[in-house]
Amino acid sequence: MTRTDTPVLVSADTGTATTLRPGSVARMLATARQLATFGTIGAVCFVIDLAVYNLLRATVMHDGPIAAKIVSAVVSTAVAWIGNRFITFRGERQTGRRETLREGLLFAATNLVGLGIAAACLFVSHYVLGFTSTLADNVAGNGVGLVLGTAFRFAAYKALVFRPTDARRTKELAE
Repeated sequence: MTRTDTPVLVSADTGTATTLRPGSVARMLATARQLATFGTIGAVCFVIDLAVYNLLRATVMHDGPIAAKIVSAVVSTAVAWIGNRFITFRGERQTGRRETLREGLLFAATNLVGLGIAAACLFVSHYVLGFTSTLADNVAGNGVGLVLGTAFRFAAYKALVFRPTDARRTKELAE
C-alpha cells in the first residue's frame, strides 16, 4: 500500500477508486462555505419575509395573500442582494457600473423566478386546493415555495449572477 497526499474516494458499488485533485477539494470547500453563508443570509431573509408577510396579512392586506407575498419578497430580496453581493459572492461580484447593473438585473430576474415559484405554490394551495388558513398559506408560500425557490436561486446565483469575469472569458475562449 502506498501513501498519497491526494484524497481517494472508493465507490462502495463498484469498488473503483477516484482520485480527487487538490483543486477540486478547494473548490468543494469554497462551495461549502458559499452554501453556508448563503444559507445564513437566506435564514435572515426568511425571517424578514415571514415577518413582513404576516404583518401585512394581519394589518393592511387581510384578503390579499399574493400581494402580501410579493411585498414581503421584495423587502427580503433587497436584504438578500446586499448580503449575497458583499458576503457570499464577494470574490465573484462585479465592480464596474455596467457590470454591477448587469449583475443587479440578473439578480432581480432570478429572484422574480424564485418569487414565481413561491407564489405558484401559494396560489395552488390557496385557490386550487382551497387551503385558505394563515397556517396553510405560510406552509405553501413560506415553506414549500421558499425551499424550492431557494434551491433555484443558489444554482442561478452561482451559474449566472455572480460568475467571475475570468470564468466568462475562459468559457468564451474555449468555445
